[in-house]
Amino acid sequence: MIFGTRAVIEAASAGKEIDKILVRRDLQNELARELFSIVHEMQIPVQRVPKERLDRLTRKNHQGVIAFMSAVSYQRLDYIVPFLYEEGKTPLIVLLDGITDVRNFGAIARTCECAGVDAIVIPAHNSVSVTADAVKTSAGALMNIPVCKETNLKDAVRYLKNCGYKIVAATEKASSSYVSVDYTVPAALILGGEDVGISPEILRICDDMVAIPILGKIASLNVSAAAAIMIYEVRRQRPQNLIFQPFN
Repeated sequence: MIFGTRAVIEAASAGKEIDKILVRRDLQNELARELFSIVHEMQIPVQRVPKERLDRLTRKNHQGVIAFMSAVSYQRLDYIVPFLYEEGKTPLIVLLDGITDVRNFGAIARTCECAGVDAIVIPAHNSVSVTADAVKTSAGALMNIPVCKETNLKDAVRYLKNCGYKIVAATEKASSSYVSVDYTVPAALILGGEDVGISPEILRICDDMVAIPILGKIASLNVSAAAAIMIYEVRRQRPQNLIFQPFN
């Protein structure tokens, strides 16, 4: 976390990985306008908040501006996808739409790392990000798997489709079972937040919508549990990628 308008401007201008910036709601001066110009160009999320919220974060002179730095360097999806094909892989990428709970994010990342998922994609807005808490919850997995932060998740889905990926959405609105899909091709799994699910505009461009059967009285699984089931179904269909290491 860094604070002070000039300090945040310098960090953004130097290309530091910034997750989001909190700005005092009524802050309006020449330096603030310079900050807004830079962060708009670099597409860094900004939230206007009351002064009291900033004061709770630090007792030092924050000048109405606090920035949260990322715990890792985000990767570019358009760099990763060609690289995976060059390696001769059948890629598997997981996209998270509207997931805001850091514990769910950490648990999903841990499963992704254990199952050999090639990358995680998150949106820049209204989403979790790679914070120290997320890294801790993931048992360090987020330090070992590429994470891409995309300004527009719909554009990221279209890009993956154009690159030959099968786009599969996990949603309770589906009538097909998650095991009915062929995952032996390059695939991207999309999971949504537990409150609103995957956005309709993204669902409309998916190749398949699938559901995990619910036999009990509770309506749905926790999203991290659903992610684990989906990811390991992909691995089950790709037995050549499964490597079992004996316990010591």
